[in-house]
Amino acid sequence: MTDLVVKTAIDRRLAEIVRPVIEDLGFELVRLRLMGGNTNTLQIMSDKPEGGIEVDDLAEITTAVSATLDVEDPIDGEYTLEVSSPGIDRPLTRFKDFDAWDGYLAKIETSELIDGRKRFKGTLQGTENGEVLIEIEENGEPVMIGLTFDLLAEAKLVLTDELIAEMLKARKDAGLIDETQYDEVITDEGSEEE
Repeated sequence: MTDLVVKTAIDRRLAEIVRPVIEDLGFELVRLRLMGGNTNTLQIMSDKPEGGIEVDDLAEITTAVSATLDVEDPIDGEYTLEVSSPGIDRPLTRFKDFDAWDGYLAKIETSELIDGRKRFKGTLQGTENGEVLIEIEENGEPVMIGLTFDLLAEAKLVLTDELIAEMLKARKDAGLIDETQYDEVITDEGSEEE
């Protein structure tokens, strides 16, 4: 397995159709899932290569992907198309994601038991020799483990204050947040209790 973008054969087929459309627009396919139910839902997660996808970008992707799917018609029956950003606690679906988010807290689930467990939560430490490195805690001690990418079933960032602050800073640095639109933020640091 080269990535976790898709899970099933139909997901793979759909990704073959929509990935070129998304990439031609200058975006990346982060994850694709066809979910069953009363009506099928095709969930597509996209981002800019440098991050920071916006609502207008998602609308552009939705229009282009919808037109392509109408022509290709790969899904039997009716379905709902959902195009979204990866969000702050984004899934880690490509090998490069583990280097990009080095130092952040993540949850990783493996497809088979490793030392009696499938779930690992710890700080990402990048990649090395085809393995994803994560520092976990065992018996109160930090332990570095390496997991080959083909063993991964799911991986995502954990929502932390540090991650939220980093995302807000990146958006501000990119000029996507204009602080003049907001009221002054008052914190309780240094305030005196009565």
